[in-house]
Amino acid sequence: MRVLANIIGTVMNLTVIVTIGLLTTGIWPVKADTTGVMPEYEVLNTNAYLMDTVIEGPYDKYDLQCLVENMYFEARNDGYAGMYATTMVVMNRVSDPRYPDTVCGVVHQGPVKESWKTKQDPDLPEEDREYNPIRHLCQFSWYCDGKSDNPADETGWAQAQYVAGAIIYSDKYRGITEGATHYHATYVKPRWARDRGMNHIGRIGAHIFYRWD
Repeated sequence: MRVLANIIGTVMNLTVIVTIGLLTTGIWPVKADTTGVMPEYEVLNTNAYLMDTVIEGPYDKYDLQCLVENMYFEARNDGYAGMYATTMVVMNRVSDPRYPDTVCGVVHQGPVKESWKTKQDPDLPEEDREYNPIRHLCQFSWYCDGKSDNPADETGWAQAQYVAGAIIYSDKYRGITEGATHYHATYVKPRWARDRGMNHIGRIGAHIFYRWD
């Protein structure tokens, strides 16, 4: 009996200690909802999130979307420094009068051809015609390489969203590339890298950066 009494006493003491701890820390189990009414919820979709994002300043939600896509496909395996650097090339081009003055304009820059679906109708208004980028001739290769543009790496996509938000919202790390307007992967040697006025800036991650002066 004495042993049983000791066990019961120990359990009661533990119960009191746990209760006091929950009360003092503000943690207490919430009562179950027995109303039978389902709570409102929304399944979060990354693209929908970007489209619902309100951006103050010179950029809009489409700029953010283009920035995220370009960063994801160009440098998602290159760490944060590489992601910032490649993205700043886009932003530097936006500020350069030699390039389009919008983020999406820079990312999607390249020759296009009209879709056969609209080309066969000579009476179709110009605003209703469809144009597609010519494969392998875009400024950023992923945009016209013929591969799927649906992100499969959730972690890389989330990192791209974070970096794009930091650049769009808080204007961080603008000088990381010293005004670079071009870059290429370390395993290729493009002819344009030797063009006159193309100044070598340096290497960040898996890319080499240049500024076209």
